[in-house]
Amino acid sequence: MTTKATESVKLKELDLSSIWHPCTQMHDHEANIPLIPIKRAQGVYLYDFDDKAYLDCISSWWVNLFGHCNPYINAKIKEQLESLEHIIFAGFTHKPIIDLSRRLLGLLDSKFGKCFYADNGSSAVEVALKMAFHASVIQGEKKTKFLCLENAYHGETIGALSVGDVGIYTQVYQPLLLQTLKVKAPSKEDFAESLESLEALLESHKGEIVAFVLEPLVQCAGNMNMYSAQFVQEAVKMCQEAGIYVIFDEIAVGFGRTGSLFAYEQCGVVPDFLCLSKGITGGYLPLSVVVTSDAVYRLFYAPYSQHKAFLHSHSYTGNALACACANAVLDIFERENVIAKNAILSNFIWEKLQNLRIFEYVQNLRHRGMIFAFDLVGFEGERKGLEVFNKGLKYGLLLRPLGNTIYLMPPYILTKEQANYIVESLASILKSFAR
Repeated sequence: MTTKATESVKLKELDLSSIWHPCTQMHDHEANIPLIPIKRAQGVYLYDFDDKAYLDCISSWWVNLFGHCNPYINAKIKEQLESLEHIIFAGFTHKPIIDLSRRLLGLLDSKFGKCFYADNGSSAVEVALKMAFHASVIQGEKKTKFLCLENAYHGETIGALSVGDVGIYTQVYQPLLLQTLKVKAPSKEDFAESLESLEALLESHKGEIVAFVLEPLVQCAGNMNMYSAQFVQEAVKMCQEAGIYVIFDEIAVGFGRTGSLFAYEQCGVVPDFLCLSKGITGGYLPLSVVVTSDAVYRLFYAPYSQHKAFLHSHSYTGNALACACANAVLDIFERENVIAKNAILSNFIWEKLQNLRIFEYVQNLRHRGMIFAFDLVGFEGERKGLEVFNKGLKYGLLLRPLGNTIYLMPPYILTKEQANYIVESLASILKSFAR
Protein backbone atom coordinates (compact mmCIF):
# COMPACT_ATOMS: atom_id res chain seq x y z
CA MET A 1 0.00 0.00 0.00
CA THR A 2 1.38 3.42 -0.94
CA THR A 3 1.99 6.17 1.58
CA LYS A 4 -0.92 8.14 0.11
CA ALA A 5 -3.25 5.15 0.33
CA THR A 6 -2.18 4.54 3.92
CA GLU A 7 -2.93 8.17 4.80
CA SER A 8 -6.36 7.90 3.18
CA VAL A 9 -7.22 4.73 5.13
CA LYS A 10 -6.06 6.35 8.36
CA LEU A 11 -8.23 9.40 7.74
CA LYS A 12 -11.28 7.20 7.09
CA GLU A 13 -10.70 5.36 10.36
CA LEU A 14 -10.25 8.59 12.31
CA ASP A 15 -13.35 10.09 10.73
CA LEU A 16 -15.59 7.11 11.46
CA SER A 17 -14.35 6.97 15.02
CA SER A 18 -15.36 10.55 15.81
CA ILE A 19 -17.74 12.08 13.24
CA TRP A 20 -21.46 11.76 12.53
CA HIS A 21 -22.10 12.93 8.95
CA PRO A 22 -25.26 14.78 7.81
CA CYS A 23 -28.09 13.14 5.85
CA THR A 24 -26.31 9.80 6.20
CA GLN A 25 -27.17 6.44 7.68
CA MET A 26 -23.68 5.86 9.02
CA HIS A 27 -24.21 2.09 8.93
CA ASP A 28 -24.09 2.37 5.11
CA HIS A 29 -20.40 3.15 5.33
CA GLU A 30 -19.79 -0.43 6.45
CA ALA A 31 -20.62 -1.74 2.98
CA ASN A 32 -22.80 0.37 0.69
CA ILE A 33 -21.21 3.81 0.59
CA PRO A 34 -17.50 4.58 0.52
CA LEU A 35 -16.11 7.41 2.60
CA ILE A 36 -13.58 9.31 0.48
CA PRO A 37 -11.08 11.70 2.07
CA ILE A 38 -10.46 14.63 -0.28
CA LYS A 39 -7.01 16.19 -0.31
CA ARG A 40 -7.60 19.17 -2.58
CA ALA A 41 -10.01 20.65 -5.09
CA GLN A 42 -9.63 22.75 -8.20
CA GLY A 43 -12.24 23.96 -10.68
CA VAL A 44 -14.93 21.30 -11.14
CA TYR A 45 -12.75 18.53 -9.67
CA LEU A 46 -12.15 17.05 -6.23
CA TYR A 47 -8.96 15.01 -5.74
CA ASP A 48 -8.48 12.15 -3.28
CA PHE A 49 -5.21 11.05 -1.72
CA ASP A 50 -4.42 8.88 -4.74
CA ASP A 51 -4.90 11.97 -6.93
CA LYS A 52 -8.01 10.45 -8.49
CA ALA A 53 -10.26 13.22 -9.80
CA TYR A 54 -14.01 13.37 -9.17
CA LEU A 55 -16.05 15.74 -11.31
CA ASP A 56 -18.38 17.63 -8.96
CA CYS A 57 -21.71 17.17 -10.78
CA ILE A 58 -23.74 18.60 -7.90
CA SER A 59 -21.70 21.70 -6.99
CA SER A 60 -20.98 20.13 -3.59
CA TRP A 61 -24.62 20.26 -2.42
CA TRP A 62 -25.54 23.04 -4.85
CA VAL A 63 -23.24 25.75 -3.48
CA ASN A 64 -20.12 25.82 -5.62
CA LEU A 65 -21.09 28.04 -8.55
CA PHE A 66 -17.71 29.01 -9.98
CA GLY A 67 -15.45 26.10 -9.14
CA HIS A 68 -13.34 25.09 -6.21
CA CYS A 69 -10.44 27.32 -5.23
CA ASN A 70 -11.63 29.97 -7.66
CA PRO A 71 -8.66 32.35 -8.10
CA TYR A 72 -10.75 35.53 -7.91
CA ILE A 73 -12.74 34.51 -4.83
CA ASN A 74 -9.52 33.24 -3.22
CA ALA A 75 -7.89 36.63 -3.75
CA LYS A 76 -10.85 38.52 -2.31
CA ILE A 77 -11.09 36.40 0.84
CA LYS A 78 -7.33 36.75 1.40
CA GLU A 79 -7.62 40.50 0.95
CA GLN A 80 -10.43 40.67 3.50
CA LEU A 81 -8.54 38.45 5.93
CA GLU A 82 -5.83 41.08 6.25
CA SER A 83 -8.21 43.70 7.66
CA LEU A 84 -11.24 42.11 9.36
CA GLU A 85 -12.41 38.54 9.84
CA HIS A 86 -15.51 38.98 12.02
CA ILE A 87 -17.17 41.33 14.49
CA ILE A 88 -20.34 41.35 16.54
CA PHE A 89 -23.12 42.52 14.22
CA ALA A 90 -25.28 44.15 16.92
CA GLY A 91 -24.34 47.82 17.17
CA PHE A 92 -21.44 47.44 14.73
CA THR A 93 -21.14 47.13 10.96
CA HIS A 94 -18.54 46.85 8.21
CA LYS A 95 -18.11 47.78 4.57
CA PRO A 96 -18.35 44.28 3.02
CA ILE A 97 -21.86 43.73 4.38
CA ILE A 98 -23.00 47.25 3.48
CA ASP A 99 -21.71 46.78 -0.06
CA LEU A 100 -23.32 43.35 -0.33
CA SER A 101 -26.69 44.54 0.96
CA ARG A 102 -26.83 47.53 -1.38
CA ARG A 103 -25.79 45.37 -4.32
CA LEU A 104 -28.40 42.72 -3.59
CA LEU A 105 -31.15 45.32 -3.22
CA GLY A 106 -30.00 46.89 -6.48
CA LEU A 107 -30.48 43.55 -8.24
CA LEU A 108 -33.91 42.87 -6.75
CA ASP A 109 -37.36 44.34 -7.24
CA SER A 110 -37.85 47.81 -5.73
CA LYS A 111 -40.32 46.30 -3.24
CA PHE A 112 -37.36 44.94 -1.30
CA GLY A 113 -35.67 47.38 1.06
CA LYS A 114 -33.97 45.55 3.90
CA CYS A 115 -31.59 42.58 4.37
CA PHE A 116 -31.56 40.43 7.52
CA TYR A 117 -28.62 38.03 7.72
CA ALA A 118 -28.18 34.51 9.10
CA ASP A 119 -25.67 31.76 8.38
CA ASN A 120 -27.47 28.93 6.51
CA GLY A 121 -30.58 28.17 4.51
CA SER A 122 -32.62 26.56 7.29
CA SER A 123 -31.91 29.55 9.51
CA ALA A 124 -33.06 31.92 6.76
CA VAL A 125 -36.38 30.05 6.55
CA GLU A 126 -36.69 30.19 10.35
CA VAL A 127 -36.11 33.95 10.24
CA ALA A 128 -38.76 34.43 7.55
CA LEU A 129 -41.32 32.30 9.41
CA LYS A 130 -40.73 34.14 12.68
CA MET A 131 -40.67 37.55 11.03
CA ALA A 132 -43.93 36.91 9.18
CA PHE A 133 -45.63 35.61 12.33
CA HIS A 134 -44.32 38.48 14.47
CA ALA A 135 -45.44 41.01 11.87
CA SER A 136 -48.96 39.58 11.97
CA VAL A 137 -48.98 39.76 15.80
CA ILE A 138 -47.91 43.41 15.70
CA GLN A 139 -50.87 44.06 13.40
CA GLY A 140 -53.23 42.52 15.93
CA GLU A 141 -53.88 39.31 14.01
CA LYS A 142 -54.21 35.88 15.61
CA LYS A 143 -52.80 33.72 12.86
CA THR A 144 -50.83 30.57 13.70
CA LYS A 145 -50.77 28.41 10.58
CA PHE A 146 -48.47 28.24 7.55
CA LEU A 147 -49.10 27.02 4.02
CA CYS A 148 -46.61 24.95 2.04
CA LEU A 149 -46.66 22.65 -0.97
CA GLU A 150 -46.87 18.90 -0.72
CA ASN A 151 -43.44 17.39 -1.40
CA ALA A 152 -41.75 20.54 -0.08
CA TYR A 153 -38.37 20.76 1.63
CA HIS A 154 -37.16 23.95 3.32
CA GLY A 155 -34.51 22.77 5.76
CA GLU A 156 -34.13 20.67 8.88
CA THR A 157 -34.55 22.97 11.87
CA ILE A 158 -37.94 22.63 13.58
CA GLY A 159 -39.67 25.56 11.90
CA ALA A 160 -38.24 24.71 8.49
CA LEU A 161 -39.23 21.05 8.93
CA SER A 162 -42.76 22.17 9.76
CA VAL A 163 -43.21 23.66 6.30
CA GLY A 164 -41.69 20.61 4.62
CA ASP A 165 -43.37 17.47 3.38
CA VAL A 166 -40.62 14.95 2.64
CA GLY A 167 -41.46 12.14 5.03
CA ILE A 168 -37.95 10.86 5.61
CA TYR A 169 -37.10 14.21 7.21
CA THR A 170 -40.35 15.08 8.98
CA GLN A 171 -42.06 11.91 10.17
CA VAL A 172 -40.29 11.38 13.50
CA TYR A 173 -40.63 15.02 14.51
CA GLN A 174 -44.35 15.50 13.79
CA PRO A 175 -45.27 16.05 17.47
CA LEU A 176 -42.87 19.03 17.59
CA LEU A 177 -43.87 20.80 14.39
CA LEU A 178 -45.86 23.97 13.74
CA GLN A 179 -49.37 23.83 12.31
CA THR A 180 -49.04 23.56 8.55
CA LEU A 181 -51.53 23.24 5.71
CA LYS A 182 -50.37 21.55 2.53
CA VAL A 183 -51.30 22.55 -1.01
CA LYS A 184 -51.32 19.86 -3.69
CA ALA A 185 -47.94 19.93 -5.45
CA PRO A 186 -48.13 21.27 -9.03
CA SER A 187 -46.30 20.02 -12.10
CA LYS A 188 -45.14 21.71 -15.29
CA GLU A 189 -48.27 20.76 -17.23
CA ASP A 190 -50.94 20.42 -14.55
CA PHE A 191 -51.59 22.87 -11.78
CA ALA A 192 -55.37 23.44 -11.89
CA GLU A 193 -55.92 21.01 -9.01
CA SER A 194 -53.17 22.72 -7.04
CA LEU A 195 -54.86 26.09 -7.39
CA GLU A 196 -58.18 24.55 -6.41
CA SER A 197 -56.50 22.99 -3.37
CA LEU A 198 -55.03 26.37 -2.42
CA GLU A 199 -58.35 28.17 -2.92
CA ALA A 200 -60.14 25.65 -0.68
CA LEU A 201 -57.55 26.06 2.09
CA LEU A 202 -57.71 29.85 1.91
CA GLU A 203 -61.48 29.69 2.26
CA SER A 204 -61.66 27.08 5.03
CA HIS A 205 -58.85 28.68 7.08
CA LYS A 206 -59.66 32.33 6.53
CA GLY A 207 -57.92 34.53 9.10
CA GLU A 208 -55.69 31.68 10.34
CA ILE A 209 -52.81 31.60 7.85
CA VAL A 210 -49.63 33.63 8.40
CA ALA A 211 -47.71 32.86 5.22
CA PHE A 212 -47.30 30.61 2.20
CA VAL A 213 -43.79 29.19 1.78
CA LEU A 214 -42.54 27.73 -1.49
CA GLU A 215 -39.50 27.14 -3.68
CA PRO A 216 -40.39 28.85 -6.96
CA LEU A 217 -40.15 26.67 -10.10
CA VAL A 218 -38.25 23.68 -8.65
CA GLN A 219 -38.75 21.66 -5.48
CA CYS A 220 -35.12 20.67 -5.27
CA ALA A 221 -34.85 18.17 -2.42
CA GLY A 222 -38.40 17.15 -3.31
CA ASN A 223 -36.98 14.94 -6.07
CA MET A 224 -36.42 17.91 -8.39
CA ASN A 225 -40.12 18.42 -9.11
CA MET A 226 -40.28 21.19 -11.70
CA TYR A 227 -43.47 23.16 -12.06
CA SER A 228 -45.13 26.04 -13.87
CA ALA A 229 -44.29 29.70 -13.34
CA GLN A 230 -47.98 30.39 -13.99
CA PHE A 231 -48.89 28.41 -10.88
CA VAL A 232 -46.49 30.53 -8.83
CA GLN A 233 -47.95 33.72 -10.26
CA GLU A 234 -51.57 32.79 -9.62
CA ALA A 235 -50.93 31.26 -6.19
CA VAL A 236 -48.99 34.30 -4.96
CA LYS A 237 -51.69 36.69 -6.13
CA MET A 238 -54.35 34.64 -4.35
CA CYS A 239 -52.40 34.67 -1.09
CA GLN A 240 -51.41 38.31 -1.14
CA GLU A 241 -54.97 39.37 -1.97
CA ALA A 242 -56.10 37.34 1.05
CA GLY A 243 -53.64 39.21 3.30
CA ILE A 244 -51.25 36.27 3.59
CA TYR A 245 -47.51 36.82 3.40
CA VAL A 246 -45.53 34.95 0.73
CA ILE A 247 -42.06 33.56 1.46
CA PHE A 248 -39.91 32.42 -1.45
CA ASP A 249 -37.20 29.93 -0.55
CA GLU A 250 -34.61 30.60 -3.23
CA ILE A 251 -31.83 29.00 -1.22
CA ALA A 252 -31.18 26.40 -3.92
CA VAL A 253 -32.82 28.02 -6.96
CA GLY A 254 -31.33 31.51 -6.59
CA PHE A 255 -28.18 32.95 -8.14
CA GLY A 256 -28.77 31.79 -11.69
CA ARG A 257 -29.66 28.17 -11.09
CA THR A 258 -33.05 28.25 -12.86
CA GLY A 259 -31.97 30.43 -15.78
CA SER A 260 -32.49 33.90 -14.31
CA LEU A 261 -30.53 35.48 -11.48
CA PHE A 262 -33.50 34.88 -9.17
CA ALA A 263 -36.31 32.44 -9.90
CA TYR A 264 -39.08 34.88 -8.96
CA GLU A 265 -38.14 36.97 -12.00
CA GLN A 266 -39.68 34.30 -14.22
CA CYS A 267 -42.95 34.28 -12.30
CA GLY A 268 -44.25 37.83 -12.69
CA VAL A 269 -44.79 38.29 -8.94
CA VAL A 270 -42.72 39.45 -5.98
CA PRO A 271 -42.82 37.69 -2.58
CA ASP A 272 -42.87 39.48 0.77
CA PHE A 273 -39.79 37.62 1.98
CA LEU A 274 -36.96 36.20 -0.14
CA CYS A 275 -34.57 33.64 1.42
CA LEU A 276 -31.12 33.30 -0.17
CA SER A 277 -28.12 31.14 0.70
CA LYS A 278 -26.05 28.28 -0.86
CA GLY A 279 -24.55 29.87 -3.99
CA ILE A 280 -24.39 33.31 -2.37
CA THR A 281 -20.73 32.78 -1.36
CA GLY A 282 -19.81 30.47 -4.24
CA GLY A 283 -19.50 27.55 -1.83
CA TYR A 284 -16.84 29.12 0.37
CA LEU A 285 -18.45 30.07 3.68
CA PRO A 286 -21.85 29.86 5.39
CA LEU A 287 -24.09 32.87 4.79
CA SER A 288 -27.78 33.46 4.26
CA VAL A 289 -30.05 36.47 4.00
CA VAL A 290 -33.76 37.19 4.21
CA VAL A 291 -34.69 40.17 2.08
CA THR A 292 -37.96 41.93 2.83
CA SER A 293 -39.78 45.21 2.34
CA ASP A 294 -39.49 48.52 4.15
CA ALA A 295 -43.18 48.06 5.01
CA VAL A 296 -42.41 44.94 7.05
CA TYR A 297 -39.34 46.61 8.57
CA ARG A 298 -41.40 49.61 9.72
CA LEU A 299 -43.77 47.37 11.68
CA PHE A 300 -40.89 46.55 14.04
CA TYR A 301 -39.45 50.08 14.14
CA ALA A 302 -40.46 51.58 17.50
CA PRO A 303 -39.09 52.82 20.84
CA TYR A 304 -37.53 50.08 22.93
CA SER A 305 -40.33 50.27 25.49
CA GLN A 306 -42.88 49.02 22.94
CA HIS A 307 -41.17 45.58 22.74
CA LYS A 308 -41.44 45.30 18.96
CA ALA A 309 -37.81 44.45 18.20
CA PHE A 310 -37.18 41.33 16.12
CA LEU A 311 -34.97 39.32 18.46
CA HIS A 312 -33.23 36.74 16.33
CA SER A 313 -29.47 36.41 16.10
CA HIS A 314 -26.48 34.25 15.27
CA SER A 315 -23.01 34.72 16.69
CA TYR A 316 -21.57 34.75 13.17
CA THR A 317 -24.22 36.97 11.58
CA GLY A 318 -22.77 39.15 8.83
CA ASN A 319 -19.35 37.50 8.86
CA ALA A 320 -16.96 39.75 6.96
CA LEU A 321 -15.10 36.91 5.22
CA ALA A 322 -18.38 35.39 3.99
CA CYS A 323 -19.52 38.80 2.77
CA ALA A 324 -16.24 39.25 0.88
CA CYS A 325 -16.92 35.94 -0.88
CA ALA A 326 -20.49 37.00 -1.69
CA ASN A 327 -19.30 40.29 -3.16
CA ALA A 328 -16.77 38.38 -5.26
CA VAL A 329 -19.57 36.12 -6.54
CA LEU A 330 -21.59 39.18 -7.58
CA ASP A 331 -18.48 40.57 -9.30
CA ILE A 332 -18.23 37.40 -11.39
CA PHE A 333 -21.90 37.57 -12.33
CA GLU A 334 -21.49 41.19 -13.39
CA ARG A 335 -18.34 40.88 -15.45
CA GLU A 336 -18.72 37.46 -17.08
CA ASN A 337 -22.29 37.51 -18.46
CA VAL A 338 -22.97 34.31 -16.51
CA ILE A 339 -26.71 34.04 -17.16
CA ALA A 340 -26.30 34.22 -20.96
CA LYS A 341 -23.40 31.74 -20.93
CA ASN A 342 -25.40 29.37 -18.73
CA ALA A 343 -28.27 29.44 -21.22
CA ILE A 344 -25.95 28.17 -23.96
CA LEU A 345 -24.42 25.50 -21.70
CA SER A 346 -27.84 24.44 -20.42
CA ASN A 347 -29.13 23.89 -23.96
CA PHE A 348 -26.03 21.86 -24.81
CA ILE A 349 -26.40 19.60 -21.74
CA TRP A 350 -30.13 19.17 -22.38
CA GLU A 351 -29.47 18.13 -25.98
CA LYS A 352 -26.89 15.56 -24.86
CA LEU A 353 -29.22 14.16 -22.20
CA GLN A 354 -31.74 13.21 -24.89
CA ASN A 355 -29.45 10.24 -25.60
CA LEU A 356 -30.58 8.71 -22.31
CA ARG A 357 -34.14 8.29 -23.57
CA ILE A 358 -33.10 4.98 -25.19
CA PHE A 359 -33.35 3.38 -21.74
CA GLU A 360 -36.98 2.54 -21.01
CA TYR A 361 -36.39 2.92 -17.27
CA VAL A 362 -35.30 6.56 -17.70
CA GLN A 363 -38.50 8.58 -17.29
CA ASN A 364 -39.52 12.19 -16.74
CA LEU A 365 -36.32 13.66 -18.16
CA ARG A 366 -36.53 17.34 -17.29
CA HIS A 367 -34.57 20.52 -16.81
CA ARG A 368 -34.85 24.13 -15.72
CA GLY A 369 -31.82 26.31 -16.33
CA MET A 370 -28.80 24.54 -14.85
CA ILE A 371 -30.84 21.84 -13.09
CA PHE A 372 -31.31 18.50 -14.88
CA ALA A 373 -33.05 15.38 -13.64
CA PHE A 374 -34.64 12.06 -14.54
CA ASP A 375 -36.25 9.20 -12.63
CA LEU A 376 -35.31 5.53 -12.68
CA VAL A 377 -38.60 3.61 -12.77
CA GLY A 378 -39.40 -0.07 -12.46
CA PHE A 379 -36.95 -0.68 -9.62
CA GLU A 380 -39.31 -0.53 -6.65
CA GLY A 381 -37.56 -1.55 -3.47
CA GLU A 382 -34.12 -1.29 -5.09
CA ARG A 383 -31.63 1.45 -4.24
CA LYS A 384 -30.72 2.17 -7.83
CA GLY A 385 -29.81 5.75 -6.99
CA LEU A 386 -27.17 4.44 -4.60
CA GLU A 387 -25.89 2.15 -7.33
CA VAL A 388 -25.61 5.14 -9.68
CA PHE A 389 -23.67 6.99 -6.99
CA ASN A 390 -21.21 4.15 -6.44
CA LYS A 391 -20.71 3.43 -10.14
CA GLY A 392 -20.38 7.15 -10.78
CA LEU A 393 -17.39 7.28 -8.43
CA LYS A 394 -15.65 4.67 -10.59
CA TYR A 395 -16.14 6.97 -13.57
CA GLY A 396 -14.81 9.89 -11.55
CA LEU A 397 -18.23 11.51 -11.05
CA LEU A 398 -19.63 12.90 -7.82
CA LEU A 399 -23.40 12.36 -8.00
CA ARG A 400 -25.81 12.30 -5.07
CA PRO A 401 -29.17 10.94 -6.26
CA LEU A 402 -32.39 11.67 -4.37
CA GLY A 403 -33.71 8.15 -3.98
CA ASN A 404 -34.04 6.92 -7.57
CA THR A 405 -34.06 10.46 -8.98
CA ILE A 406 -30.78 11.25 -10.70
CA TYR A 407 -29.94 14.92 -11.11
CA LEU A 408 -27.16 17.25 -12.21
CA MET A 409 -26.54 20.70 -10.73
CA PRO A 410 -23.00 21.36 -11.97
CA PRO A 411 -20.82 24.42 -11.41
CA TYR A 412 -21.30 27.13 -14.02
CA ILE A 413 -17.70 26.78 -15.21
CA LEU A 414 -18.35 23.28 -16.59
CA THR A 415 -17.04 22.88 -20.15
CA LYS A 416 -18.92 21.21 -22.96
CA GLU A 417 -16.30 18.46 -23.00
CA GLN A 418 -16.84 17.79 -19.30
CA ALA A 419 -20.62 17.84 -19.78
CA ASN A 420 -20.30 15.34 -22.60
CA TYR A 421 -18.20 13.06 -20.40
CA ILE A 422 -20.85 13.16 -17.65
CA VAL A 423 -23.63 12.16 -20.03
CA GLU A 424 -21.55 9.42 -21.71
CA SER A 425 -20.63 8.02 -18.30
CA LEU A 426 -24.26 8.06 -17.20
CA ALA A 427 -25.18 6.17 -20.37
CA SER A 428 -22.59 3.51 -19.55
CA ILE A 429 -23.88 3.20 -15.99
CA LEU A 430 -27.50 2.94 -17.13
CA LYS A 431 -26.61 0.36 -19.74
CA SER A 432 -25.46 -1.91 -16.91
CA PHE A 433 -29.06 -1.92 -15.57
CA ALA A 434 -30.48 -3.54 -18.69
CA ARG A 435 -32.47 -6.68 -17.94
